Amino acid sequence: MNEIRLLFGKPLIQDRGRLLSAIKDLQSRHGCVVQALDADKIAGERHIRFAVEKALAAFSEQRNIAKDAGMEIMRYASGERQIERALFMRISDRTERIALVLAGSGSLPDASELSLIIELDGQGCSFCAKAAIEAFNISSEELRTVGEERIEDLVIERVALVDTYR
Repeated sequence: MNEIRLLFGKPLIQDRGRLLSAIKDLQSRHGCVVQALDADKIAGERHIRFAVEKALAAFSEQRNIAKDAGMEIMRYASGERQIERALFMRISDRTERIALVLAGSGSLPDASELSLIIELDGQGCSFCAKAAIEAFNISSEELRTVGEERIEDLVIERVALVDTYR
């Protein structure tokens, strides 16, 4: 059984390349999956947990598209089948808040190691509705039908449909 931990906050390493190197180093030292995503595009904790569980299941059942579990998490979180189209979820030099996903069955990095990468801001998974609507192509008709408070449900529906696009 994989333990899943989600952390939200400001990246402490501003250079994207250096941040990704630090994340890869954590992964290799702990034998776990560490994936950084743009927190503004995570529509809620249920969204990201569901996507991580689906991605890890795809990997364990050898149904994965990506060669890397972190990329598979990004693919599911984006609701996209194609990796190239899923990249809108990745962090960039303009990313202000990150969602750091940790998953593994062994030891996950401890707080002291993580404090070198992310400064927790106590906001949890507080997404930007406008960014999520744009990122997931949520139509005004969908919003009128279910309401803005159900954006997370609309995004989870897209995540669930990823497997049907085979």
